Amino acid sequence: MITAGVDCGAKSVKVVVLGENKILGWSLVLAGGDTSAAVEKAFAEALELARVSRERVQKVVATGCGKLQVSFHQDSVTEVSADARGAVYLFPQARTVIDVGAEEARALRTDSQGRLVDFVINDRCAAGAGVFLETMARALELTLEEMGSLALEATEKVCINAQCTVFAESEVVSLVHANTPKPDMARAVHDAIAERIASMVRRVGVEPEVVLVGGVGRNVGVVKALSNLLGVTVRVPDQPELVGALGAAILAAESS
Repeated sequence: MITAGVDCGAKSVKVVVLGENKILGWSLVLAGGDTSAAVEKAFAEALELARVSRERVQKVVATGCGKLQVSFHQDSVTEVSADARGAVYLFPQARTVIDVGAEEARALRTDSQGRLVDFVINDRCAAGAGVFLETMARALELTLEEMGSLALEATEKVCINAQCTVFAESEVVSLVHANTPKPDMARAVHDAIAERIASMVRRVGVEPEVVLVGGVGRNVGVVKALSNLLGVTVRVPDQPELVGALGAAILAAESS
């Protein structure tokens, strides 16, 4: 049986094609100004990689904040349900899953079968999501990748105390004017976002293994800061952005 999961997020569309519990193909396309076109493109690319025709896909399940833009889906699931199932597929011992995307973050607890136990969502404040890192990277005139790697070279601890992205950016500008070394400022940025994420995670409880998914999972500075704050090794899949789509594809197979 072949199924597909489509995760239509704020900035990108992710598709995973699943056959006999194995990943056959996948795709990630930036949403841009035409989300419906991005969905079609991502689906076509994943099918091509999987070498599967559209007609052979027996069920498509959509998730993500833009799931209604997936015109060809037969069912939909919440992001937290998809994350739980996808994370346990990749890490069978995963019990705490953190998903930090461009504009929101969530933490959840799952059982050994990938069933959702509890969750909390932070979707009202950009200071705990990827847009915070993008804003700070611009202020430091670095790419996200450069800022993440640079944070690992810090020698002094510097704090950013503001809870708001706008005020935090002002603090970074002040640190720049004070000639604070960039590695120390980069670490301060990652410590600040990790503090907010860790606070959210503690509300559902921290039970190993802890897995970080979503685009922010690619940032080594956040992973290190979060591991230190939670006192556990935070695991990250090779392709953290695809976990929601993977979970949706698995749930499609289970419900058919």
